[in-house]
Amino acid sequence: MDKQQKQQEFVLRTLEERDIRFVRLWFTDVLGFLKQVAVAPAELEAAFSEGIGFDGSAIEGFARVYESDMLAKPDPSTFQILPWRSASPGAARIFCDILMPDGTPSYADPRYVLKRALARASELGFTFYCHPEIEFFLFEKQPGPGEKPVPIDPGGYFDYTPHRIAHDFRRQAITMLEAMGISVEFSHHEGAPGQQEIDLRYADALTTADNIMTFRLVMKEVALEQGVYASFMPKPFTEHPGSGMHTHVSLFEGDRNAFYEPGAEYQLSKVARSFIAGLLRHAGEITAVTNQWVNSYKRLLGGGEAPAYICWGHNNRSALVRVPMYKPQKGQSTRVEIRSLDSACNPYLAFAVILAAGLKGVEEGYELPPGAEDDVWSLTDAERRALGIEPLPQNLNEAIKLMERSELVAETLGEHVFDFFLRNKRAEWEEYRRQVTAFERDRYLPVL
Repeated sequence: MDKQQKQQEFVLRTLEERDIRFVRLWFTDVLGFLKQVAVAPAELEAAFSEGIGFDGSAIEGFARVYESDMLAKPDPSTFQILPWRSASPGAARIFCDILMPDGTPSYADPRYVLKRALARASELGFTFYCHPEIEFFLFEKQPGPGEKPVPIDPGGYFDYTPHRIAHDFRRQAITMLEAMGISVEFSHHEGAPGQQEIDLRYADALTTADNIMTFRLVMKEVALEQGVYASFMPKPFTEHPGSGMHTHVSLFEGDRNAFYEPGAEYQLSKVARSFIAGLLRHAGEITAVTNQWVNSYKRLLGGGEAPAYICWGHNNRSALVRVPMYKPQKGQSTRVEIRSLDSACNPYLAFAVILAAGLKGVEEGYELPPGAEDDVWSLTDAERRALGIEPLPQNLNEAIKLMERSELVAETLGEHVFDFFLRNKRAEWEEYRRQVTAFERDRYLPVL
């Protein structure tokens, strides 16, 4: 019996033993929104072998009307009982791979896009690991149209706020995540009122992307239970920092960290230096994927610790790529931190393009430019130009234009996802450009 058959048997046995009556099959559309179909346990055995049919043309970016039949095939290794449905009868979830009717992987499945990128890394002997620091806001309620959100507390970075909801929320959320096999490393109050951060432990990129999708749903569920609202919007307030998802990444060759070289500067191997160089050289063209919403660019332009310029640095929190401080005897933890991502991205696509950019640097032997140890925000434009530091795209339109010309992104996402993503983002930008904002009314109505 092979590994997958054993996993399937374990799932079917657990459903019976734990009285699980509903199995939620999850998958993600191209924009990163979670989709689900619920099946009875009796249907799951057939789903494992044949998949569950659905209309792909009804899902964002999946298929055109004339090629709409698709199959959702559960991946038994992702089975978990849902802890917020603990009352009997219980419920469980399984992530799915999306297949065409002939059983081949769907070109539109973001999970497959990442799997393809990981297979490319595997051909080169590498496994890709990620560790995300996920920020989000808790509001007193979901704001209505035109309403400003109200944070649940006035706290700041690492504050121990005497507020029942924030403490109870993080404790309950972490308990739920760990009940689902998702290990949490840290949690704390972030810099803005109502802002939280929960950091997940290192895992391979596919597991991490699945975990982020689960994480976002768990946060929403726990918030609903506690009568508040959780949001992953990158920049809800003009005056406060936005929510990022700083992501630490490394490549391993078997059990050996390929980024570590004892005695080298910052203990960074040639592979690590070329990987960083790849991230920097291709940063502009992958930004539409790592920061995919109009609002994402309000965070990147907001100063503070959000990067707006393409540079790297050792322990420099204004840099796009940061090399964390080396800890003696901890060579296996050598890694680089990418600080541009926000927590509202599609993690499958974001990790795929980050990996592709880094591997391009490794394969082509890119040279790493000098690091920036100054606060890049405090430099003048002329000083940045003299140092060769280019800006990241300053809005979604600029990011789209760079992505359109990118062979790297087109190849990584595949033609279908690449075309759909660009079409969708152009439409979002055009809709945004037509809007008359509160800023314009407040500024111009009194004087014009």
